[in-house]
Amino acid sequence: MRVITNSSPLIALSRIGRLDLLDKLYGEVTIPRGVAQEVIRNGIGQPGAEEVSRADWITTAQVENQQFLGTLERDLGKGEAEAIALALGLKADLLILDDLLARQVAEVLGLNVVGTVGVLLEARQKGVFGEVKRCLDDLIDLAGFRVSSELYLRVLQEAGEETPHGSQS
Repeated sequence: MRVITNSSPLIALSRIGRLDLLDKLYGEVTIPRGVAQEVIRNGIGQPGAEEVSRADWITTAQVENQQFLGTLERDLGKGEAEAIALALGLKADLLILDDLLARQVAEVLGLNVVGTVGVLLEARQKGVFGEVKRCLDDLIDLAGFRVSSELYLRVLQEAGEETPHGSQS
């Protein structure tokens, strides 16, 4: 399975100590060279820099279609644009993005997209860890991640950790 991500999921999962979920779920993850530079070189001392640099299951690749990348960069951040262009170029099976506009663009381009919260849910559903609620709470509290109440409750319900009426199961 070919999986591409930009910096946001790498940093968020590193902040909550769960970067390993990407390895456990997908085995190998590819990031654009610009994302590697953003996270590792420009992010020295920040969450994700050390974790990503040590992860031998994270590979980097150069975006080939620079013209298309330039078009994407008109409306998206550099990392999101590179991840989308790379995913298309490598015919990725999955693209991990959190930015809403970037996700919408990727979906219009026919890419299969999931966000960091979706990664947590998939990991829970596949039995990689026991409780998604703790990870969601850590994303919000430790990583400053914005999760709507609706999404929060929906993920807990799908994980079987919350009943439809909001009480713990």
